[in-house]
Amino acid sequence: MLDQTQNPYQMIARELAQQFAPRAAVWDETREYCWENVRDLADAGLMGMTIPERFGGRGASFYDTVLVIEELARTCTLSARIVVEANMGGISAVMAFGSDAQRAFAAPLVLAGDKPAICITEPRAGSAATEMQTTAQRAGGKYILNGSKHWITGGGVSKLYVIFARVIAEDGTDEGITGFIVHYDPEAGITPEGFEVVRRERTMGLCGMPEAELRFTNLEVEERFVLKPPSGFKRGFADLMSAYNSQRVGAGTVAMGIAAGALDHAKRYLRERQQFGRPLQEFQGLQWMLADMDTAVHASRLMLHEAAQSRSHLGFPDIVMAARAKAFASEAAIRVVSDALQIFGARGYGACEPIERMYRDVRMFTIGGGTAQILKTQVAGALLGIKTPQTRDGYLKLAQQ
Repeated sequence: MLDQTQNPYQMIARELAQQFAPRAAVWDETREYCWENVRDLADAGLMGMTIPERFGGRGASFYDTVLVIEELARTCTLSARIVVEANMGGISAVMAFGSDAQRAFAAPLVLAGDKPAICITEPRAGSAATEMQTTAQRAGGKYILNGSKHWITGGGVSKLYVIFARVIAEDGTDEGITGFIVHYDPEAGITPEGFEVVRRERTMGLCGMPEAELRFTNLEVEERFVLKPPSGFKRGFADLMSAYNSQRVGAGTVAMGIAAGALDHAKRYLRERQQFGRPLQEFQGLQWMLADMDTAVHASRLMLHEAAQSRSHLGFPDIVMAARAKAFASEAAIRVVSDALQIFGARGYGACEPIERMYRDVRMFTIGGGTAQILKTQVAGALLGIKTPQTRDGYLKLAQQ
């Protein structure tokens, strides 16, 4: 592992990771959100650590954040994923493109422990995000949202929602897509009329994290809660999606952190377990497996760190570096955790070892936050100088050329 022992955020995360390790199996078994961990993360200043100091945050970098994420993911995927959402993605979009009033509204929620939910995916619009059908109809000084979102991470437990919708002018003109900030907190009596958590999916891994379907029926959002990128609604969606590059780096780091944790467990087991009268660590075939696992983790870490420290013209990680790192790290992590389980044999297949849970958790990261295939298409497009169409009409035009 690279030596970053002087980074204060990483040192804090390393201590918390040890506290979270025995709890991880509990959240997985009960499928409950890890509120206890969230309180610890907030108390340690790791929730909203990238929020600028003038809004109460620490002004930490994306690089600082990935160091934290890796440490947490080694023992508790759920906690690492929460830190991603509390520092990258939706909250970074609000901090970059929101008004001072919007930032001042969102920051305290996240600093207190909220994991913002970014609402893009719909039942019929996954990777093809620009085909979303949720609309925001202008009506005087308000917008009326109608539609639904699916696979919304944190749906029901999050308080801050950044909902992407297609803006429809009062004359019916499609003005483009932008984000709308909605506050939902039933415990505090804040339940906007027309905002409904329809159901929660039962998932294979990350069992304590709700993946929910949301429905909006004439949901009113005031003008002051509309995100308005400088380029306007027509180009605004592309600008807002640039914030997703940081979320992709974070998600890739969670996958890499799981792999690093699985590698740690595999090394331990190779030293402890004996077969044929000698430790497993003396078998060359297993040594080679371990070397390949270590190489994959190390390569992923380098790519993710490079992406985290890159900057696009908007201040977010470079889109190609983020796509490349996330695609590579997520696929490599699946192989590493699978090999770790193989080293454990039947014991790894059982729930007596954390490898079984890690194997289920890691499988999500080639899907969520941009599938590996979509990310590779982005990288290839950059290499070939091709702008990948984002709509059905775009593909038809390309085919006709």
